[in-house]
Amino acid sequence: MAYVTFYDDAADNAAQIQFPAGTTAGKRRLTPAEIATLKANNNLNIDESWQNILVDARDGCFDANLIHYCHISGFLIIGRLCKATLKYHDLMLETGLYDSYLRDTVLGDDVVVRNVRYLENYRIGNRVILFNIQEMSCTKHSKFGNGILKEGESESTRIWIGVGNENDGRRILPFESMIPADAFLWSRYREDNELLERFVAITESDFSKALNTYGIVEDDAVIKNTTLLKDAKVCTWTYIKGAFKLKNITILSSEDEPTQIGEGVELVNGIVGYGCHIFYQAVAVRFVIGRNCQLKYGARLLNSVLGDNSTISCCECLNNLIFPFHEQHHNSSFLIASTLCGQTNIASGATIGSNHNSRSPDGEMIAGRGFWPGLCSDFKHNSRFASFVLVAKGSYEHELNITYPFSLVISNGCNQDISILPAYWFLYNMYAVTRNKFKFQKRDKRKVKVQHIETDPLAPDTIQEVITAVDRIIELTGRYLLNKKDDYAVNAADQEDLYRIAKDYLHQNVNAEFTLVDSRSQKKYGATIYKPVRGYKQYRKILKYFAVSCLVDYCKVRHIPSLSHAELERIQSMPLYTNWANVGGQIIPQKKVDELLSLIKTGAIENWAQVHAFYDEEQQMYTTYKTAYALHVLEYLYSKPINEFEPEVFTDILNDVTLASDEMYTSAFSSREKDFSDYFRSITFRNTDEMKAVLGTIEDNEFLKEFKPLTSQFDARIKKIFAELC
Repeated sequence: MAYVTFYDDAADNAAQIQFPAGTTAGKRRLTPAEIATLKANNNLNIDESWQNILVDARDGCFDANLIHYCHISGFLIIGRLCKATLKYHDLMLETGLYDSYLRDTVLGDDVVVRNVRYLENYRIGNRVILFNIQEMSCTKHSKFGNGILKEGESESTRIWIGVGNENDGRRILPFESMIPADAFLWSRYREDNELLERFVAITESDFSKALNTYGIVEDDAVIKNTTLLKDAKVCTWTYIKGAFKLKNITILSSEDEPTQIGEGVELVNGIVGYGCHIFYQAVAVRFVIGRNCQLKYGARLLNSVLGDNSTISCCECLNNLIFPFHEQHHNSSFLIASTLCGQTNIASGATIGSNHNSRSPDGEMIAGRGFWPGLCSDFKHNSRFASFVLVAKGSYEHELNITYPFSLVISNGCNQDISILPAYWFLYNMYAVTRNKFKFQKRDKRKVKVQHIETDPLAPDTIQEVITAVDRIIELTGRYLLNKKDDYAVNAADQEDLYRIAKDYLHQNVNAEFTLVDSRSQKKYGATIYKPVRGYKQYRKILKYFAVSCLVDYCKVRHIPSLSHAELERIQSMPLYTNWANVGGQIIPQKKVDELLSLIKTGAIENWAQVHAFYDEEQQMYTTYKTAYALHVLEYLYSKPINEFEPEVFTDILNDVTLASDEMYTSAFSSREKDFSDYFRSITFRNTDEMKAVLGTIEDNEFLKEFKPLTSQFDARIKKIFAELC
């Protein structure tokens, strides 16, 4: 219900006016002549003495003729107000206050406030345009989308985001500086109550609990044709046009990374990142949106964190934690209760989260980098996918556990096993996987990169998955040989001996055609692994190529022309980490993640800024960590310590990686060339010239033109690097 306050007279009202601390410097009260002008211009003031208004005290910096038909209540503080024009795109308005209701408002220099039907408890920056706004108000207890509490507030009023799971079992608190790495750590380590309490404490430590909040619109912002802004912090250079409802939010923006909010948009309880574009009836509730993201065409983002450089349009996303470079465009798609580790592409009709494996909606899915489900695919929770898994169109009625990175997964229908082709991307679509790193680097439009993002498909997170897949193929090959009654396998002394026999079989039978059965890949019906020998060989190439690439980077950083045995010993003295975590897009050794969590629990880390500083330190060490891991990978491949490698082994490494490098380019070229030479690509064109005009030619491909000289440079570089060792 509404509350009514009566004032006995103007003197009583004037006595109630208290100007906020820090707002009166350089200000003065109105002169009688200015008051007369304001009255003549049909302005009304609840304080008949007009003592509730302060204006710029500098000579010639206040023109009362620029205020017309305004209703003033509470206090009003006005900065420089001189005759001038503000222009943004095609909108051009004269500075001044016109046809507006203003209560407890502080205005900066050279502002336009026109047709704002209700403006209360805001501090407006310089050169701001407020035009055609129905209501713009801020409560004293506003949190601007941050998950904190003010003095006297009940815990039940706190705003949480239920990422990764619909039953709030992974819920986190949003805050202005949150990045996906923070959300990941908070959402995953749920068994540690002490850690969860510390996350709340360090979030609260960055904010005041006092009930003295006021709304903020920073310099050079433009807000026009908007229905409601309530409890909003609008940062500099924000452009808002035609929004429907913006409530309890922070909109981060800067001159270098301006944010735009467009027509029909509804944002409630969340944080919008720098450089975002949100348009055309998009809705977000309980959310954090990272830098350089787009939300448009009726998209719905609820209880979710969306990582930097991502786009969601048309579709619905509920209870998700999404790392950077996520693409989801089509109207029939939706995504529920998932943790997606970045560089994902959700095809039209993919119904992820449509069913569960229990009686309550507590199922969830986690997918590594590069997850790509096909058109109209649906999955049953709980499911897990390794990195860069391509899932063919189909209805997957049972839970999936795909541990083969870079693989293709195919449904064979109801009550059947699934098919898995390991290393599919490297066997049949090299263009896509090699272009991945370059593509995402070019799409990264962030000016300030707080969240570190690994875009290379071959990184420690994927390499550890490759090693796991190699071991699994060897293990399953051992079972295959036992079922086949192979003499060597049957007479194996133990599991370790059987592993060795299976590994030798894969090496010695490079053209063998057989399939394997992996019961752990799908609940109830398992999976058939096709072309395991080719997948095994390709995985080993990937491992070797990764290791040498890391050594190339190491030599570049160290400014050394080649590796020596002394340099290898130096690398061996570095800390070795073999278990890695994708933390919001940044790849960090799991032991360092554990160290960070320990520092948070003990209080050594007191706020999120220090957490982010820890991420920065780990990024600086990334090349060092990868280099030590590279030697570990080579030792894994050759089953002996690096100091026992003969020159022939290094020669073998050099030759294999040079061959792999050349194959990567030629395979990338041929896989892309099919798009121009395939007969069915030409059937919609009248002739070859029309096809070239529409599609271009393979020679025009920008990536391939860049990739070819890079391949030659890499080959030349590794020859120099291994010159002393071979």
